[in-house]
Amino acid sequence: MKAVSIVGYKKSGKTTLTRKLADALEARGKTVTIAKFTHSGLTKPDTDTGRFAKEGRTVIGLSESECAIHWGAKKMLPDVLPLTQADYLLVEGGKTLSWLPRVILLRETEEQATLDRGLAIGSYGTVSADGVPHFDETTIEELVDCIEEKAFLLPALDCGACGEATCEAIAQKIVAGKATMKACKSINSSGLTITVNGSPVGLNPFVENIIRGSIEGMLGSLKGYAPGSDVEIKISK
Repeated sequence: MKAVSIVGYKKSGKTTLTRKLADALEARGKTVTIAKFTHSGLTKPDTDTGRFAKEGRTVIGLSESECAIHWGAKKMLPDVLPLTQADYLLVEGGKTLSWLPRVILLRETEEQATLDRGLAIGSYGTVSADGVPHFDETTIEELVDCIEEKAFLLPALDCGACGEATCEAIAQKIVAGKATMKACKSINSSGLTITVNGSPVGLNPFVENIIRGSIEGMLGSLKGYAPGSDVEIKISK
């Protein structure tokens, strides 16, 4: 899964742009998941399912054509991403997220100092940002091209295996063209790789060593296995 966040202050046009990008990507045959950050709480419709929902309670809504889960507690975005399957993740908001690139929407040029953070792959709207390509409603397809080329998603582990202290530091290098996703050792380990629904799962070195050691220990009692062998384990539905 590739990802990009759409970042700007209130009334900058984030929702409109996110919808346009989702439609454009889907028109190209891509699947899209959208995550939205909000400070006003999540809208609960006046339905039986909505009446069930309250703080601290989990509610699952099921119909013939869709499904929804309401958690009555805060969740972090990386915790719920394994529930999704898509080619692209579009995040509306999330100014503090530092492990994916962003498109910034400025109301005034001074806002770039707080919104960019070295993660911007472009700006959009009536106010352009310095040092990055600028797009508007007449060049939305060019912006989609940019996203297809430059979107990425780091595991947000801050494990340090890449040699950087945080995922933000390596994300900034990827945006600047000074590194690639191969620099993230938690999803590009030569010793152990785990994918779920086709997406790599980030593992810090400590967890990787525990999982690998446990698997190798169990395999050691099986005929047909020898230490140093390449092993593939697949768990299907």
